[in-house]
Amino acid sequence: MPLNFISLFSGIEAASMAWKPLGWNCLALAEIEPFPSAVLAYHYPDVPNLGDITKADWTQFKGKCDVVVGGPPCQAFSIAGLRNSLQDERGNLSLEYLKVVDTINPRWVITENVPGWLRTKDNAFGCFLAGLVGADTPLVSPLERGRWTDAGMVVGPKRAAAWRILDAQYFFLAQRRRRVFVVASPRNGGNPAAVLFERKSLSGNTPPVSERTFFTFDTGITSYGNASKNNILLGIDTARLVTPLEVERAFGFSDNHTKIPWRGKPSEQCPDGSRYKALGNSMAVPVIFWLGKRIQQVEDLINGKND
Repeated sequence: MPLNFISLFSGIEAASMAWKPLGWNCLALAEIEPFPSAVLAYHYPDVPNLGDITKADWTQFKGKCDVVVGGPPCQAFSIAGLRNSLQDERGNLSLEYLKVVDTINPRWVITENVPGWLRTKDNAFGCFLAGLVGADTPLVSPLERGRWTDAGMVVGPKRAAAWRILDAQYFFLAQRRRRVFVVASPRNGGNPAAVLFERKSLSGNTPPVSERTFFTFDTGITSYGNASKNNILLGIDTARLVTPLEVERAFGFSDNHTKIPWRGKPSEQCPDGSRYKALGNSMAVPVIFWLGKRIQQVEDLINGKND
């Protein structure tokens, strides 16, 4: 059965494009930036954009939503930003995001952010995990300087959650884009590990997770893990600036997805700068499709479907 989902911090909405082949239905969007909001209105005029997540009434969706997906602003955790983490208003939105999730109480939660989220001085990732799984205090990594591993799992009284760094280059995209994805489900629901982790890596799929990059614990039980040293850097020489169309393709969007009428001008005059910025803040469509497909497979198993 197709699932209903809500997209928070929607941007130009990778989730709706990714999950269209699955037949999933978007109940609501939430985006405040003008240009991405215009992209949403252009492509999804019948889906309400509720704007600021802290001001919308999310109680109307309780019991109606299967999946909540969102990428809270990453600038507070990015090495390219000031790295003020939860002291940054944008970083604190990750905790506001948890309030929305608890209000809606979906069967699945997918959260995306930059790898810097795993190594902030104030343990932002541990705070987020604690709120997500229902722990009483922030979870603390046992690793040196409190850094979290590239992959792992937590089981708490409220939810189970798994996380993993996924790289867009392994999903047939022409870019190296590493992002942390957290998948969570209520304790009586599906298994997030079955979504994020597979036994064998396939061509065009995600690279294998080795034991040395994995970290797991049940709240209150001794934890273990080792820091990952296996980051890959790909260098690409170029003699020109890539076009917005090429960036759209690098993210898995359809051609000219961001080429819309804007501020009274036709789509042919849509400014490249606005398109570049919106795309740069987006999720990679094939990665989100892979996560959605894995969730659908788990749901089908729960419901006794074999097709």
